[in-house]
Amino acid sequence: QVQLVESGGGLVQAGGSLRLSCAASGRTFSSYSMGWFRQVPGKEREFVAAISWNGDNTYYADSVKGRFTISRDNAKNTVYLQMNSLKPEDTAVYYCAGSRLAYSTSYSPRSYDYWGQGTQVTVSS
Repeated sequence: QVQLVESGGGLVQAGGSLRLSCAASGRTFSSYSMGWFRQVPGKEREFVAAISWNGDNTYYADSVKGRFTISRDNAKNTVYLQMNSLKPEDTAVYYCAGSRLAYSTSYSPRSYDYWGQGTQVTVSS
């Protein structure tokens, strides 16, 4: 069992930056691929970025490519999402997720086995 806890959300002006962190419990974190998703009320959960177990493979949604960077530190059991050049449309609750498919960088929420509770990101115009 893996527990995921996100942090780093908040209120930022358009054009600003935030770094989200997702701390995982358990000794098997390094064997999981990880992803970030986001959701606004009334809409489906949307894929943002994913990273394989060793960080060699990453995948981004077109809407964030070039602005967001996903990374991980297996020694710290933590995955990060660096968000730059934020836009009002990036406003959402951001969730991290873990998949037992170590090499996966899946965009589908159904590929993920564990989810955090989410952290709110609000970008003002």
